[in-house]
Amino acid sequence: MLYSKVLILDFGGQYNQLIARRVREQQVYCEIKPYNISLEEIENFNPAAIILSGGPSSVYKGDAPKCTPEVFSGKWPVLGICYGMQLMVQQLGGEVKRANHREYGTISMDILDHGGLFEGLGEETEVLMSHSDYVSIPPSGFKVTAKSGNTPVAAIENHKDKLYGIQFHPEVIHTVAGKEIIANFLFNICKLQKDWTMDSFIEKTVEEIKQQIGDKKAVCGLSGGVDSAVAALLVHRAIGDNLTCIFVDHGLLRKNEAEEVMEAFEGKLGLKVVKIDAKEEFLSKLKGITDPEQKRKIIGNEFVRIFEREAVKYGNGEFLVQGTLYPDVVESGTDTATTIKTHHNVGGLPEDMKFQLCEPLRNLFKDEVREVGLKLGLPEHLVWRQPFPGPGLGIRIMGEVTEEKLEILREADAIVREEIINYDKERKVWQFFAVLPGTYSVGVMGDDRTYSQVVAVRAVGSEDGMTATWSRLPYDLLDKISKRIVNEVEGVNRVVYDITSKPPGTIEWE
Repeated sequence: MLYSKVLILDFGGQYNQLIARRVREQQVYCEIKPYNISLEEIENFNPAAIILSGGPSSVYKGDAPKCTPEVFSGKWPVLGICYGMQLMVQQLGGEVKRANHREYGTISMDILDHGGLFEGLGEETEVLMSHSDYVSIPPSGFKVTAKSGNTPVAAIENHKDKLYGIQFHPEVIHTVAGKEIIANFLFNICKLQKDWTMDSFIEKTVEEIKQQIGDKKAVCGLSGGVDSAVAALLVHRAIGDNLTCIFVDHGLLRKNEAEEVMEAFEGKLGLKVVKIDAKEEFLSKLKGITDPEQKRKIIGNEFVRIFEREAVKYGNGEFLVQGTLYPDVVESGTDTATTIKTHHNVGGLPEDMKFQLCEPLRNLFKDEVREVGLKLGLPEHLVWRQPFPGPGLGIRIMGEVTEEKLEILREADAIVREEIINYDKERKVWQFFAVLPGTYSVGVMGDDRTYSQVVAVRAVGSEDGMTATWSRLPYDLLDKISKRIVNEVEGVNRVVYDITSKPPGTIEWE
């Protein structure tokens, strides 16, 4: 099944992934590509529309990033956001200057024309501005359709060539009518259809897997989380019993997790699941290692080596199925995005790996994966299972990973999860867990001085893992968690609560 596609050219802005989220929320498919892809690559992608993202550069500088000029030829409808608008203006003969008064934050914007991007909106609206340059002279053929106090050209439109620019960010929640503005571009201007559904994704992806793997065999690294489970179900639908799922107990799992995963998947859902006990292998490789990036890469390498070894027993599988998601790819670094942290299933893979990768979820966000899981028949309690990173507790222990630290963290984490699950019946908290920061503190227990570990509690709300807000848990709940950890977990005398959102922090501590 074919569907309309929007191409987002990435100029390095901090909100670029949110643009993709907002487009997909409108049931329109999109992908983010580097700003400097060739005209041939753009034509091969065959976009129905193009969006130019924001970015930190100034278009009038010699090293400013530029896309191929054919983007502005009128062949495709184009929406330029912030830097994308300024680039459009500069490329088409307008003028961009350094602003005397920079605009950062939520601004009241006056709408001057309601015939295009702003159809159905009022006379003014709140938008998020984040710029130090501004458009002083629009190109010929463009009409100014919005302004603010310090930005006389906040939006421009050229209906004849279907070229549109906005100085603000419609993708963030601070822009009150952001979703409506994006919808006006997609449907009123570009005349696209709402044809990106998870039903169409499943149909198309199963056919792609059949073409990729054919009658060969594959193994899937099944973690027990929703991502790998949904990936396994998709591949199983395509190749049936030629898929073997391998669950590796690497010793970095949560309390009782190995037993729970095998009970949930072994002999169920039509999947063939094999359990491998590799605790000693992983912990020996991690001995003395403290750098988080090194830990991630060691764990990623060791996973692959075990899969390679075990695949020989099950028909010498040529393909490795992984539940890699789009946020994993983005955070591990792209041509125009900084590496935030290497995900074990992306940048942590060995260069000499014998497998070909099959990653059917690579372009999906977490909420989309959950919807696919429900449509494939995955039980709801597995679909909504807590996200858990492949490196497991290895990246929730700061510094060297030891069995003693793992035991402390497992017990503390089990308390955190039990209490928040009991409290959060409506699943408003997206993810919650305990962390061992590697810090010791002085305490008093039973009239004796203690010098013991600190445990940090992390709880966040999110839609897709790309951004997250720390959860405002009730004081009584936090008090109960703290008392239970200190009283029940040997070696802990202090509990702290992480109140950092993403950004600037990440959800995991390493």
